[in-house]
Amino acid sequence: MRLIIKMALPNDPINAMMKAGTFGPTMGRILAEIKPEAAYFTTIDGQRGGYIIVNVDDVSKVPSIAEPLFLAFNAKLDWNVAMTPEDLMKADVDIAQAAKNYG
Repeated sequence: MRLIIKMALPNDPINAMMKAGTFGPTMGRILAEIKPEAAYFTTIDGQRGGYIIVNVDDVSKVPSIAEPLFLAFNAKLDWNVAMTPEDLMKADVDIAQAAKNYG
C-alpha cells in the first residue's frame, strides 16, 4: 500500500535543531530507516514540512514510519492511500460494481 504522508514541522523545535545542526542528520537517519520512494520538502501552513511517499506491505508498519517523525520533530502527520494508474485499472471492476449497487 502506497501512502503519501503530509508532514508539518513546528517552528520552535525545528529552529532549535537547525541552530544546533541536528535537523539534517536526524532527518537523514529517519529517511534512511523508512526508505521512502520519494521525499519532497516545502512549507505546510506557513511552517517547514514536506511530503513523503512510502510503500508498506502491512498497515502495522505505519507506526515505524510515523513515530520517528512524531518523536524527533513533534511533527503533525496526515496520510492518504495513493494509487498508481495500474492500481486504478485493477480497481475498475470494484468501481463498476459500486456504481451499479449505489449509483
